[in-house]
Formats: sequence, C-alpha cells, structure tokens
Amino acid sequence: MTPSRASSPRSSSTPTAAPTHAHGVFAATGSTTVARYSAAATLLNSGEVLVVGGDPGPAELYDPATGKFRTTGAPVNWMVDPSSVLLGSGRVLLVNGTEVEIYDPSTGSFSVAGSFKTSRDTGKAILLNDGRVLAVSGSGQQGVAASADLYDPTTDEVKPTGPMGTARGDFTATLLDDGRVLISGGTDQNGSALASAEVYDPKSGKFSRTGSMVTPRCCATATLMNSGRVLIAGGSDTDSAELYDPTTGKFTATGSMTIGGAWQTATRLRDGQVLVTGGYGIASAELYNPATAKFSPTGSMTTERSQHTATLLRDGRVLIIGGVGSGTSAELYWP
Repeated sequence: MTPSRASSPRSSSTPTAAPTHAHGVFAATGSTTVARYSAAATLLNSGEVLVVGGDPGPAELYDPATGKFRTTGAPVNWMVDPSSVLLGSGRVLLVNGTEVEIYDPSTGSFSVAGSFKTSRDTGKAILLNDGRVLAVSGSGQQGVAASADLYDPTTDEVKPTGPMGTARGDFTATLLDDGRVLISGGTDQNGSALASAEVYDPKSGKFSRTGSMVTPRCCATATLMNSGRVLIAGGSDTDSAELYDPTTGKFTATGSMTIGGAWQTATRLRDGQVLVTGGYGIASAELYNPATAKFSPTGSMTTERSQHTATLLRDGRVLIIGGVGSGTSAELYWP
C-alpha cells in the first residue's frame, strides 16, 4: 500500500547519493526472498525500507546503498494487505485483520500491541499530527464496516472513535495539511463503487460528510499535493482523476490518465509531480504535473505490476516492490 503523504525521515545521517543514471527510467534492483503482493513498505529513519506481508515468513529490509534485500524478524501473524505507518519513535505500526503489531528496528522483532473488535482487512492506518494512529475499517467476515479506532503509542492502547458515516472497503485515506483525514470512495456492502467522501476530525473524534467525488471509484490512489489539495486517480473501470479542495470541501475533475486501472500506486516526487505506476496488466507509468493538470507517460517498468508498493527514498528515487505476477522482482525509478 502507497503512503498518501510523503514525510521527512528523522535521521540526521547523510542520504545516499543516487547513482549516475538516465532520468525518467526504471531499472531492476535486488530481488526479495519471497514473492510480495498486497504487502506494506515503510521508509525507516535509517533510510532502509521495511517490506512486510504478502507471503508467510520473515519481513525484509531493502538497503538503497547496496540495492539488496535481507531478511529481518517475522510478524506474529501472517499479513495480507496490511497498512503501516512510521511512528515518531522510529518503530513501525502495522494493522492487519484484528491485530496491531509493532516492528522495532533496533531489535528486528515484531510484537502484538493491541487488537480491534472489527477486522481491518483492506482498511487504512493514518499517522495523525499528534502521534496517534487512526485505523479505519475495511472489509471483514461481516462485509464492509464503518468502525474506526485510535492507537496511542505512548500507552499502547486502542480505543474506538468515529464511526464513519458510511461503511466502505477499498477506499483511500489521506492526512490533510490541517490535521484532518479525508476518506474517499471505496465499495459498499454490494461491492458497488462509492462516490461519497467524509472527513475525520481528531479534535472531535467524529467523521462528517464532505462533497462527493465526480466519479464513483474504488481501489484508486489518493495523494496530497504541495498545494494542500488531494489528487484522486484511477480505480476500477476509469482513467479519470479529480482534485479535492479542503477549503471548499469539493471535488473537481482534472486531466485523465493515459491508461486507467485499479491497484496502482501514486507517489509524490520531490518536484511536486506524482508518479503513477502499474495496475492490472499494466507495466506503464505516468506523471501528473499539477502546473498543467495533465498526465504524461514516463518510462515503463520492467514488468507488469498491481498490488505492489512504491516508496520514495531519501535520495529522490522510488523503490517499486513486488505485485501480482511480478514474482520476487523489484526496481527503481529515477525521476
């Protein structure tokens, strides 16, 4: 799963310089030990990337300096489509099913930190500005749900909050500049795509309706732009994209993608453009330029990927890992 907002690592060590390479291209890098799809990738303070889930067994760490993966501790529970956030302490919180697990980079081990009453499959975890983590429902044994919880890393406690106004799965969740969280689209109990959206306010602990999207969509991407607006792109059966303005609470259409699809990734680059990669049966990639409100093709990946991960590294490159049908391969994009 792709982070919706880039955050600056808290380590003071010097970033590794990007190798000399042509720009706007993808190139293979080290392979994972097992195939990874529906996994979670998190940039650590060390500059390494933790990848968890998609296959039973140990998690792995990618070192940008060597271009290689190495195994680390194994999660307590098998994780499929987990959601992860880097905590202020440098540890990583992972939400999967009904469990909350913590990865500690100093020991390379995982531990259970709490549990939910509602399964969080296809749910989302969002780090709030006060250090707490909002975990929002996805799908479970009873179908999609509307419940939400807050995890407090200072006490290791999980407490209910919300709930959402609409039960939904396969939605997007984005931390806004003002500290609120935008929830958009997804699927309802019947599997139909939703156009509705809502906003969570950590101060009140409540969700409230906001404007609806122009196009119903699920399995889309959501990316916070430098302007404070949110780019919502793609999803099932659409190549359209739109922008959400938190000041007005409205969505407006923007340029369409050159190739649409679901289960893509979207990564905001250092220059403010957004790199969109893959989707079912897709190896191509494109860039959204907020200055022109248009998408344009960029180099294609080395293989087709969907349900993969994309992580912005400290040197500005983007690490692409796994995905359906991609085996153990990984690659790097040079902006």
